[in-house]
Amino acid sequence: MRMLWAALVIFVLDQASKLAVVFGLNLREIGDMDIWPPYLTFRMAWNKGVNFGLFANDSGVMRWMLIAVSLAITAWVWRWMTRSTQPKLAQISAGVLIGGALGNVVDRLAYGAVADFLNMSCCGFENPYAFNVADIAIFAGAAGLVLFAADGKTNTRKTP
Repeated sequence: MRMLWAALVIFVLDQASKLAVVFGLNLREIGDMDIWPPYLTFRMAWNKGVNFGLFANDSGVMRWMLIAVSLAITAWVWRWMTRSTQPKLAQISAGVLIGGALGNVVDRLAYGAVADFLNMSCCGFENPYAFNVADIAIFAGAAGLVLFAADGKTNTRKTP
């Protein structure tokens, strides 16, 4: 149940933030908005690829491949967590990852690309990339699984 709640919270936060910033503040047309310069800027980017725009192209095939890969990973993580006994933090991490992945899947389905808008720079380094709440969640969830997931050899439940 922890995994489901974590996924739901992240999914709602991601989608709400995108609606509020991209559409509510009209960032899709404004393009850039200084929030706390230089630390936080809203910078609109429609990402058709994966992290940092890798594998981005205008091919509809890539869009559907990325959706399929995201859904496959989501299903695999869900199955792994529900078929084994895992610590609370691993369950929450899995939910965070799943919520983020599904948030980006919804973007690809609705817009053909992922809506990225967060840009952070610091200390003389200007970051050219934008990201979103889902991207943060995917990274944090994956890191949490690495750190907190139990060894599957000793904690696996038998399935009927």
